[in-house]
Amino acid sequence: MNPKVMDILPADADGLAQAAQILGTGGLVAFPTETVYGLGADARDGGAVARIYEAKGRPSFNPLIVHVADLAAARGLAAFDDTATRLANAFWPGPLTLVVPLLGAGPVSPLVTAGLSSVAIRVPAHPVARALLEAFDGPLAAPSANPSGKISPTQAAHVAGGLEGRIDALLDGGACDVGLESSIVACLPDQPVAMLREGGLPREAIEACLGQSLHISDGTPDAPNAPGQLMSHYAPEGQVRLNVTTPQDDEVLLGFGAVEATLNLSPSGDLTEAAAALFGHLHRLDAMGARRIAVSPIPEKGIGRAINDRLRRAAAPR
Repeated sequence: MNPKVMDILPADADGLAQAAQILGTGGLVAFPTETVYGLGADARDGGAVARIYEAKGRPSFNPLIVHVADLAAARGLAAFDDTATRLANAFWPGPLTLVVPLLGAGPVSPLVTAGLSSVAIRVPAHPVARALLEAFDGPLAAPSANPSGKISPTQAAHVAGGLEGRIDALLDGGACDVGLESSIVACLPDQPVAMLREGGLPREAIEACLGQSLHISDGTPDAPNAPGQLMSHYAPEGQVRLNVTTPQDDEVLLGFGAVEATLNLSPSGDLTEAAAALFGHLHRLDAMGARRIAVSPIPEKGIGRAINDRLRRAAAPR
């Protein structure tokens, strides 16, 4: 691809207007959400969506999440049953993506859904993302704004470091509060309500809303039915070893809780703090040139399950 000059835009009225104009002409704009930075393109424009795959080096069988302004906009793209409606009313705007049946006459490009009959949709809570959706007045396909398989970006500098020369613009909205991608739940006909990806909304909150347990499904790495299911994903440059209590001499320790470590996700053992710090710390380890990374045990509960999911994929063979 020919290198692009990436404009860094302030998250003010003029910056938002420029970003919306770029999107309207088929361009790519990275923007902040409460989870991570997304790489946005007009979800109705197949050429623009293809440029997302090109910029990220992303396999085209890996579906994208469509970001919309509200539930009414989502209903223009997909069918919502009672369960999906209940979850949308409870948790939108916020870090929940719903996989629901695509409307046959809907405008979304088939490249967004990777040819599936369902579509992944969410309503982001970040004020800059919401302002951009209002200014653009349309659905935005937006995976995380990083090269495919690499660490997700939670700051504008992370986006610039990975996609400089590949995209048109970056809306700088500061650091992302949640720091992990959205949780993904499938509400599809004749199938159990399923958790496809642990994320920024704990499973317990979703199950409490529904009054039932979720079926747990990870799809398959060679045919994912939602984003974030590739076996090797979110990976730093160094080799990652998990659940380490005693690091080896050549390992850099990414700690959790009351341990001595080069970097610590949360010295107090707070899982929410750890989630927000995870990708930023992995970026720092890359900047340090860490070749072997040991990670302290993380409790497998609440948002800790999502942290462990990202770490397992970061540690997977590449």
